[in-house]
Amino acid sequence: MKTLRVPGSVLLRHIILLTLFVAGPLLASANLATAEVRFGNNVRIGGNDVSGQTFNRKRRGLFILHDRKPANEGCRWRANRDGSRTKVCNLQRR
Repeated sequence: MKTLRVPGSVLLRHIILLTLFVAGPLLASANLATAEVRFGNNVRIGGNDVSGQTFNRKRRGLFILHDRKPANEGCRWRANRDGSRTKVCNLQRR
């Protein structure tokens, strides 16, 4: 029985092409997912009104609820390293 000898570079090229053929569509579709959150009328978080606010990947929101009155109560905008901004709200649960 004769064995077929394939040079290593050709075999490696076929493995890379097969991997790209299988994983390529998965990687391409992973970058397409985006989300945006829009709060409508009469929306409350912990009893606090957050109506009419919109958040996406450039404008983010972080709402922290405290059982007692927080030391730094209220909302402030914080800049992130990636260029986005986060609205941090320290709120008392009602």
